[in-house]
Amino acid sequence: MSVWMMLPVSLPVLTITGIWVVYAMALYNQHVCPVGNWLYNQSCEEELYLQSGPTMCCTLDNVPLISKCGTLPPESCFFSLICSTGSFMVMVIVLLRYAHVIEKHRNCVLNTASLSTGWICAAGLIMVGNFQPGTFQRDGNKDVIDGE
Repeated sequence: MSVWMMLPVSLPVLTITGIWVVYAMALYNQHVCPVGNWLYNQSCEEELYLQSGPTMCCTLDNVPLISKCGTLPPESCFFSLICSTGSFMVMVIVLLRYAHVIEKHRNCVLNTASLSTGWICAAGLIMVGNFQPGTFQRDGNKDVIDGE
């Protein structure tokens, strides 16, 4: 049994766990509303018991989507780390699978296409993780942060 067998198993384990940690950080910092809150835009009257600090009104802007949870700091840093690590693991897994197919069989167009597709998906994940939409707005010649 090879140690490389653990790589495809560890990819979903680490990324799914990392996504839930990002959600927990965003929930703790009140950047998103809880998943169990199905009363968006109607929850302004009731207290949100899952969040610490002042009561926040849950609107459709606070729906806990993966990209919304990883937008603001400090959870955006951890989201970038998870996406970069996951994309590197995808690149290694795709390359190992490519080499395995060449070793067992001859190289074919489908094998090369799967390598290219896997690396394009990994590059897309790097782009999603590291170039997140932030709260910066362009105001003339200077960058300003919302609320300042």
